[in-house]
Amino acid sequence: MFQSFDQASDSQLSATRVAALRSTLSNMGFQGFLTPRADAHQGETVAAHDERLAWLTGFTGSAGLAVVLAERAALIVDGRYTLQAAQQIDTDTFEIVASHEIPAADWLASALGGDDRVGFDAWLHGRNEIDRLTTAVEEVGARLEPIGENPIDRIWEDQPPPPIGAVRVQPEDLAGENGSERRARIGEAIRNGGADVAVLSLPDSIAWLLNIRGSDLPRSPVALGFAILFNNGRVDLVMEPDKLDGAVRDHLGTDVRISPPAKFGALLDGLDEYSVLLDSASCPLWIANRLDDAGANIVWGRDPCIHPKAIKNSAELAGMHAAHKRDGVSMVRFLAWLDRMLAAGMTLSEIDIVEKLEEMRVETGLLLDISFDTICGSGPNGAIVHYRVNRASNRTLKPGDLLLVDSGGQYQDGTTDITRTMATGAVPEEVRDPFTRVLKGMIAISRARWPEGLAGRDLDPLARTALWQAGFDYDHGTGHGVGCYLNVHEGPQALSRRSGTVALEPGMVISNEPGYYRPGAFGIRIENLVVVSEPSTPEGGDRAMLGFETLTLAPIDRRLIDIGLLSAPEQTWLNAYHARVLDELGEMLDPDDRAWLADACAPL
Repeated sequence: MFQSFDQASDSQLSATRVAALRSTLSNMGFQGFLTPRADAHQGETVAAHDERLAWLTGFTGSAGLAVVLAERAALIVDGRYTLQAAQQIDTDTFEIVASHEIPAADWLASALGGDDRVGFDAWLHGRNEIDRLTTAVEEVGARLEPIGENPIDRIWEDQPPPPIGAVRVQPEDLAGENGSERRARIGEAIRNGGADVAVLSLPDSIAWLLNIRGSDLPRSPVALGFAILFNNGRVDLVMEPDKLDGAVRDHLGTDVRISPPAKFGALLDGLDEYSVLLDSASCPLWIANRLDDAGANIVWGRDPCIHPKAIKNSAELAGMHAAHKRDGVSMVRFLAWLDRMLAAGMTLSEIDIVEKLEEMRVETGLLLDISFDTICGSGPNGAIVHYRVNRASNRTLKPGDLLLVDSGGQYQDGTTDITRTMATGAVPEEVRDPFTRVLKGMIAISRARWPEGLAGRDLDPLARTALWQAGFDYDHGTGHGVGCYLNVHEGPQALSRRSGTVALEPGMVISNEPGYYRPGAFGIRIENLVVVSEPSTPEGGDRAMLGFETLTLAPIDRRLIDIGLLSAPEQTWLNAYHARVLDELGEMLDPDDRAWLADACAPL
């Protein structure tokens, strides 16, 4: 099994650990410390060595910030995680702050007094974040200062060692471009942007740039390291040499020079006469400070790999289609199994369901990992947006529960992410209306056409309109970018009213996942991955429009639909989608599963 169900942390120890942290800070002359869910590479997934937030608080979500002051402590999370945080942390030690209601900067400003010193680890924060927090802190007379050694590392006695997973080559036929061509292309972009060199800290940017993949992190096929990319295409790769065997070194060639992490500071010092591009959102502040001390000219901008990586080429899109078709067969086999088990009166737990779905993917013979820990929430657990079942929370399905399963696979040709919400017996009438409104939002995004230049923020309301009309909403974005055998969450594109400011372009893959969550009762989410299609002019129109092509192939539970709420065009879209699912997957299934799929995909 890829997924473990053991609890990753113990909130009962939070009070003791916070007390130890406060004592350490006091000895250092600080009145507070920031602990983000981050590592030195600023990616979403972190190794066990870097799970400082979980160790300190008990919270295991993928985003959050703990602020420990002398008398107060807070865990600041976004709307996806407020319910999860309440279940996982010791609320006598930490107060929970919803960042969409009270941003971290506002909470700090209200909690600090004059002359307070709040420390942070400059490896774990980017410039944009620290600038925002510094402005708020200084307005009340306090100070935000970097600390040389992370104080949590001082008190975490059994902290796991840093990972040292093997690196492997991503074949050119799947990458769609060889490494030297890609490095030259991005080097030219750096030069055109007025810089001599760029320092890369995001592992997925480095993996994409060099056509390599790694095994340092769970669910994310990347290798931890840094890269210094010169505008002539030459690269200094800063990575543990033991990760790279002869085949990888031959693949990288002589224009990629490998140095151990201990040499990183010296390499940065050697850029003293260069204009160096840094990403103000993701580059650790430690790197900027080192370059500044060396006398380099820092050019603040965006990681030069992020945007081109998001626009998939024809080979990458072909791989994504193949991966989704393969993954769709696994999903159909799983859904058919689930229906048969429930019809037979079998007792199933959330862990049983996660294990069976993973088994179906493993049986493809091509699964390299799951793309994230499967979210499998039955009944009230489904209302926890990023719920992760463990042996303590594991719940047995009850007849009539809604079951929300959000899962995905990592295949060498593509990454998948799909959510389906299913009935597990007689359907309570109270769920049909919100389920259908969520479906209407998903269909609205799927059918959308829009002129070039619009961003995800402009489309996000389409997914919410039917929910808003009933007084419903959800506190997460409607969609995130997805990598090609890389991170399941990938920027810069998003369908979000908060972060979806980047124009959508052909080749970008993005999730389409509106939802609705009723705490203590149920959760609903329906998710397909879509890719932005090339612009075309609708018949009778006079302007080219972009649209979406759906990648994900799996039926949507028709038993939960209030057909009267669907318009004729919405019914037509759903019937056509189901016909496509049956047509593309049916021949790949055994007779029993094919018959189940034919029934599940029958027209409304």
